[in-house]
Amino acid sequence: MKSNRLKISMLSRFLIALGGLALIACLFVPIWSIDLDAPQYPEGLNLKIYANKIGGNVEIINGLNHYIGMKTLHKEDFIEFTVLPYILMFFSVIFVLVAIIGSRKLMNLLLAIFIVFGIVSMVDFWRWEYDYGHDLNPNAAIIVPGMAYQPPLIGFKQLLNFGAYSMPDIGGYIIVLSGFLLLSAVVLEIRNKNRLSKISNKQTAAVAAFLFFFSSCEHKPKAINLNKDNCHNCEMTISDKRFGAEILTKKGRVHKFDDLSCLLRFLQRDSTQKQAIFYVTDFITPNKLIDASSAIFIKGQNVNSPMGGNIAAFTSLDSAKVYAEKLDAQILNWKEVYP
Repeated sequence: MKSNRLKISMLSRFLIALGGLALIACLFVPIWSIDLDAPQYPEGLNLKIYANKIGGNVEIINGLNHYIGMKTLHKEDFIEFTVLPYILMFFSVIFVLVAIIGSRKLMNLLLAIFIVFGIVSMVDFWRWEYDYGHDLNPNAAIIVPGMAYQPPLIGFKQLLNFGAYSMPDIGGYIIVLSGFLLLSAVVLEIRNKNRLSKISNKQTAAVAAFLFFFSSCEHKPKAINLNKDNCHNCEMTISDKRFGAEILTKKGRVHKFDDLSCLLRFLQRDSTQKQAIFYVTDFITPNKLIDASSAIFIKGQNVNSPMGGNIAAFTSLDSAKVYAEKLDAQILNWKEVYP
């Protein structure tokens, strides 16, 4: 009987085995992606980081980096590309073995080791980005005093006239999914034994670590920093929050605008963003971003927005009516603003 209590259920075994098999795909698809946007490259540049190589626009980026003194990227310079495929295969095999053996202790140990692997990987990636962005050639053609070019670990960062976006790619999300399946099996076994109220500190830390990772990868709009952020279209500093707007792309990139008219002009040039999510600032509560599709707008010469769009957004129809009457403006919905 004691031996049976130490075994995990068939459902938990299935989840763990599925996670292990999924890791095999990480050998063939990119794990991480760093995308670069700049006016001179409207279609963007990207680095695709695989388990055993770097893909994407490597040669173009190496050529640009040469001018500012950054190192050129070569697969041979990274030991990670040699060892990472073996680490992924190791975890894939161990996942399947734990599923076959069905030991609860081995399952918990595997979760702890997999979390450590994730943390070490992110620290190593950050270390590489730091070295890449700070170790500059002092004899470079272009030198900006005090400037470093470290890409963001996750999210967006402005590097001179380039916007850098760093996010997990297909392989990265598969690794997170495998960890989540393993974590689900651990939680399932705890529930099966009615021990949710006695979760150990280590198990609590494991759950918290994965929840934090998932929340950090969630795509969501970002607050507009007044007098610091620049408009993605006209490149002027955003100085009036009441008329701010944002585009949240499918990849989680955030483009900020000082006027809704700037957002609309940008969309005319870049039709690929039409499937993105659009946000506008509530005129009454400037720190609040609302989904443009549900917002109410007023338009008129007396609205007087920064770039002449003369459109303001509101959360409620009642508020829009009050200001429309006060400013002699027309009330519109999103489809009328952006047909």
